[in-house]
Amino acid sequence: MTLRCLFVDFNSFFASVEQHDNPELRGRPVGVVPVIAATTCCIAASVEAKQLHGIGTGTLVWEAMERCPDIALVEARPARYVEIHHELMNAIEDCIPHGKAESIDEVPCYLIGSERKRENAEAIARRIKQTLVDRGYPTIRCSIGIAPNRFLAKTASDMVKPDGLTVLETDDLPHKLHALELRDFCGIGPSMEQRLHSAGIRTVEQLCGATREHLRAAWGSIEGERYWLQLRGFDVPDRPGKRGSVGHSHVLGPELRSFEGARAVLFKLLAKAAMRLRHERFLASGLSIRIRFVGQENRFERDLAFAPIDDTPNLLRLLGEQLAQLENTIARKRWNPRRNPPLSVAVTLVGLEPIGSVTEELMAGRRRDKTMSVVVDDINRKYGNNSVYFGAMQQAMAQDAAPMRIPFSKIPETALEQDVNTRKRGDGTSGEVTDELYLRRERQFKVLAETAHREAQKQQARKPAGEKAQQPFKAGAGGWDPARKKSSEPDIGETRPLF
Repeated sequence: MTLRCLFVDFNSFFASVEQHDNPELRGRPVGVVPVIAATTCCIAASVEAKQLHGIGTGTLVWEAMERCPDIALVEARPARYVEIHHELMNAIEDCIPHGKAESIDEVPCYLIGSERKRENAEAIARRIKQTLVDRGYPTIRCSIGIAPNRFLAKTASDMVKPDGLTVLETDDLPHKLHALELRDFCGIGPSMEQRLHSAGIRTVEQLCGATREHLRAAWGSIEGERYWLQLRGFDVPDRPGKRGSVGHSHVLGPELRSFEGARAVLFKLLAKAAMRLRHERFLASGLSIRIRFVGQENRFERDLAFAPIDDTPNLLRLLGEQLAQLENTIARKRWNPRRNPPLSVAVTLVGLEPIGSVTEELMAGRRRDKTMSVVVDDINRKYGNNSVYFGAMQQAMAQDAAPMRIPFSKIPETALEQDVNTRKRGDGTSGEVTDELYLRRERQFKVLAETAHREAQKQQARKPAGEKAQQPFKAGAGGWDPARKKSSEPDIGETRPLF
């Protein structure tokens, strides 16, 4: 069985990019964080922070500062990481054609013909490393694994870090894997590890020695057989997947840890998720809302089901109705935002169906919301994301909350997700720029509102006497109608949860 895959894994990618851009950070422990706050965690750490202080992804900031008081904390810059990712992919492409990037810091390359010989594959790996240096990226190092399939090549790339080169041939299997832990393999997390323990598999040697039927029983599906084949070097094709959800979450900065701040961020996250939903041509039939609080185990959780939609106004209306219930707990003194402020928020659109698989909207009002959402998307694509946004998002926009993030298994489109009005860090006039933009939009809205009001008066004057006047359209997020709002007070004898 020959070598088929060369897998490139960039070491401490986010932190390495920061060290590349800022020479003062080179050789120092660096932690990359989503927001500058002691209550968040590191989303990446430099090689120095990992090796010398045991700081890694998920380490709490206060804990990282205790382990290493001199650690340099840097706020994440997703757009820059995406930019460098594409430059590195171009450098690899000059050495060998690569496949679809697994994530922003790793990519498989498939070997053909004479490239499958060990000496040739190793030469390609060394050429990739040297090309990165020649292109001006000496601080961005990579570990490379070469093996008969992508699964084993990815495993090999993790065996020696940083700057490693590991080859696993058929003759090396399975004994070279025995020194690893179960959790070192892709696809084995905490819950899967417990299932393997329950099946009597506690070591990698036992995993490799198990029969195909044993692994199928342990996994509870055919995935166990796929794992058995991959451990033996067989090249197993990917299973077709179905998109199940679109969502975003955000840890609130101290300035947004209030009901109003959390509400603004949730509106921004949901508007962003709805935009992605339309971009990927899906409809959603469910919405999950999650809010965590400081010093409190209970969470605010809501799971809604509705007819498939994709327009932002109606989704925001549904979110607003649920948050009104949370706001009511403040008035009834069942929640004190000062004592237990919101810590993090998340929204997820679920029950996805491709556009065209369900009946489109028939009601004129719903078609209007859908058309308006498409127009807003077109404007934002042309002039930059969030050039136009809903007023309920203003507080989040003013604080640069919920900026573009990089998921584990997807390379975000910067043009689609990077806010055009993001403040320039360190610029003393940034707040003035944001305020001026908001005021300009407000003045434009007033002009449009006054024009619409005059036109409505003219139409009313032209109507025959005695004709019933048409009710004005209720403007706002989702065409907010106060009449729709149900009483939040419980009936006599009714028991409700805290949230």
